Amino acid sequence: MRYGYWAPVFGGWLRNVDDEREASWENLSRLIRRSEEIGWDLTLIAELNLNDIKGIEAPALDAWSSAAALAAVTKTIELMVAVRPNFHQPALFAKAAANIDRISGGRLALNVVSSWWAKEAESYGLQFDQHDDRYARTTEWLQVVDRLWTQKGTDFEGQFYTLKDAIVEPKPTSTPARPRPVIYAGGESEAAKTLIARHCDAYVMHGDAPEHIAAKIADMKARRESFGLPPMSFGMAGYAVVRDSQAEADRELERITTIPGLAEGNPPAGFANFDQWLSGTELERELKIREYSVSNRGLRPGFVGTPETVRERIAEYEAAGLDLLLLQMSPQEEEMERFAAQVINGYDGSGGAPPV
Repeated sequence: MRYGYWAPVFGGWLRNVDDEREASWENLSRLIRRSEEIGWDLTLIAELNLNDIKGIEAPALDAWSSAAALAAVTKTIELMVAVRPNFHQPALFAKAAANIDRISGGRLALNVVSSWWAKEAESYGLQFDQHDDRYARTTEWLQVVDRLWTQKGTDFEGQFYTLKDAIVEPKPTSTPARPRPVIYAGGESEAAKTLIARHCDAYVMHGDAPEHIAAKIADMKARRESFGLPPMSFGMAGYAVVRDSQAEADRELERITTIPGLAEGNPPAGFANFDQWLSGTELERELKIREYSVSNRGLRPGFVGTPETVRERIAEYEAAGLDLLLLQMSPQEEEMERFAAQVINGYDGSGGAPPV
C-alpha cells in the first residue's frame, strides 16, 4: 500500500471544528517537508478557488503556484495536483506543468477533476458545462495535454480546443516506467468511468466498504482491458483516527461529527445546503451527518481505532485490489506523525524510536 494525504490548502478538513491550523504557505510547506521524513509517499493538492470546507470566504491556497514552490523544496514525495480543465487552457497548462515536473525531478502527477461547482465557475467567470459536456471537455483537454507532452508539434481541432503547430519544450521528465506525469481521476457516472479507463493511469474513489471498492475495481479493470491498455492503479479517500484504545478513537469520532447547533434546530448554513443536496437519497440521518462532517465519504472505510485494527482494515482494502490511500486527519501534523509511526512503519508505541 502507498500512503498519501490531502495537503491542507483549506487549513483543515473538518467542517465542524473551527480551531484547525490556518491555510498558509508556512504550514503547508512545513507539513509536506516533514511528511517525506516519516514515510508518506504522496500528497494530493486540491484545486478550488473557493473554500468548500471552511466556507467560501475562508482562505484557500492556490494549488498550482503552491505545487511549483513545493517542487523546489521537497525531494521524494509525489505531488498529485488537482486540475480542473475549465480553469486552464490546455496548451498553456501543459507548458507550465512540464516545467513544474522538471523542477521536481519527475514527481508531478495530475488529479483531473471535471468541475462540479457551478457557483465557483460563475463567481470567477469560468465556463461551466453540463454533466456529460464536462467529460467531453475533459476528454479533449487530456488529448491535447498528452500530445503536447509526447509529440514534437501538435495540431488539434476539436469541439472545445483548436491548436496549430503548438510546441511544449522542455517536456516533462520521461522514463520507461513513467513516460509522462501519472494521471489520476475519479467519478462514478458512465461518462466518467469510460473517460478514466481510456485516458488515465489511475482511478481514485470516495471512501467506501471493501466489498464495494472491490466491485468498482473489477469494473474498471474490465473497462481498461476492453481498450487493450496496461493495468491501472487504484486509490481511495479516507479519514483516519488512530488511538491506543477503541474507546479513545470513538470519543474523537464523536467530537468531529458533532455539528454545532444541530440539536437546537439551528445548524450551520453549510449543513442546510448539504441536507437539501442529499434529500433525495436513502442515506440514514446519522450517515448523512457524518458525510457532512468529513468530506469525500472519508468515514465509510472505518479507519477509526487502534493501530492494529486500522492495519487490519487496510489489509482488507489491499486484498480488494487497492494500492493507494488518500487520507485526511486532524490536527493534521500531530495525527500524521502518529499514523506514520504506528501504522505505516508498524510502531506500536511500546518504547523506543519508531522506524522512519
